[in-house]
Amino acid sequence: MISFLLIIFAGFFFMGFVVRTKCLASGRKGPGIMQPMKDIFRLWKKGSVYSKTTSLVFKISPAIYFTSVLVAIMMIPHGKIPGIISFEGDFVMFAYILATGRFMMVISALDTGSSFEGMGASREALFSMLAEPAFFIIIGSFALFTGHTSFYDIFSTLNFGSNISYLIGVLATFVLVLIAMIENSRMPVDDPNTHLELTMIHEVMILDNSGFDLGLILYTTSLKFCMYGGLIANFFIGAIPLYMSIPVFLIILLVFAVIAGILESFTARFRMSHNPQFIFILTSVSLLIFFGVLLVLGKFI
Repeated sequence: MISFLLIIFAGFFFMGFVVRTKCLASGRKGPGIMQPMKDIFRLWKKGSVYSKTTSLVFKISPAIYFTSVLVAIMMIPHGKIPGIISFEGDFVMFAYILATGRFMMVISALDTGSSFEGMGASREALFSMLAEPAFFIIIGSFALFTGHTSFYDIFSTLNFGSNISYLIGVLATFVLVLIAMIENSRMPVDDPNTHLELTMIHEVMILDNSGFDLGLILYTTSLKFCMYGGLIANFFIGAIPLYMSIPVFLIILLVFAVIAGILESFTARFRMSHNPQFIFILTSVSLLIFFGVLLVLGKFI
């Protein structure tokens, strides 16, 4: 319950820190920390406009997308405190709950009848599918490392006791940061500020969304970032007392927001044909984590 509340709270500020970091990196004053959330609040006060081409699928997809992320956040523990939902193998449900929300957004884009939005939906589905093996290899490696298959048991028993295990933790953090950038269609896979037709991915999918629905989608993006930040934080808080783990959790989310802003400021967007190669590299790094776990456990033959 604690991680759920912390992530919901951090979601109000996360994108503000990302934008603020990008502004400082480019030498601009920029908007305040709360400006992205103020924009979302303004959208929530507006009604949504629907095309005659769209059906019920388009209308309910933003709510399902938002709900799927909320359910996924409920599975994230806080050190020695389990998430609201916790059971053996819950990381599999975590991945496919997120996939359900993504699927609804994809068919929502197709429901508009626009080939332009269909193009973005196709790219979103492809890149998310390519990133999925990296996530499963990482969590599966830590499941092997700890002998448990739930997020709570994995993180509560995770013990880094050698140089190799510390390296595994660093590599896992690196991969999860980049998976979060891919899942949220950020640099270097996609540029959220671009309006060039040939390069748009996520933004082109939500061109027909407006008002409350658009605000819900934008806030969900912030929550997804914080959700992955919560997973990363669990690598570090371990058995720290609660009065210390809460500030550490929030500091890690802040550092994650700053890193996301720096990546967007100093990396160029890849050519569309290079994105699959980049995502496959993450899978290769995940395999290094798997082999490192085998090495630590002495199971290399």
